[in-house]
Amino acid sequence: MSDEATTVRAARRRVTELIRAAGTCTLTTISLDGRLVGRPMLLQRTEFDGELWFVASAKSATVRQLRVNPEVEVSFGDPDGPVRVSLSGSARDDYDPVRARQLWQPGLTAWFPGGPETAGLTTVAVHVTGGRCWDRRGRRWELIGRPEPVSRPRAPAVGAPDEGGY
Repeated sequence: MSDEATTVRAARRRVTELIRAAGTCTLTTISLDGRLVGRPMLLQRTEFDGELWFVASAKSATVRQLRVNPEVEVSFGDPDGPVRVSLSGSARDDYDPVRARQLWQPGLTAWFPGGPETAGLTTVAVHVTGGRCWDRRGRRWELIGRPEPVSRPRAPAVGAPDEGGY
């Protein structure tokens, strides 16, 4: 088995542990007018396999927004620990009655009184493409994906002509 496969498996195990500790998250979408919109969601209680799953109303603003712009961010933290997590990816509305039953939690009854068979209930999948963690000391590390190279403007050398700024 390659080192990369081992690293991916370890990252997924760590994400699963963090999800179970948190229980809830903030799912952030982009509204139709371009604003960022976050809302609390219950996290799945299954093993993280690269996708996060949620239960939502098919007629909700959340689902309308991700149909237009699927890029989302999911953030959460261990309420008793020092770690905060941000996962980014692409979401899709993907109704699956079997998945809805697997994801069902008693806390969802407030929104879906008919259980996983409630009319208008849908499942939302987030294919995670990147993930970062921070601890109390501000240290950051990549959970998923490779860090993007940061392109920073260079200051002109001493005595070099200014070419119009950065």
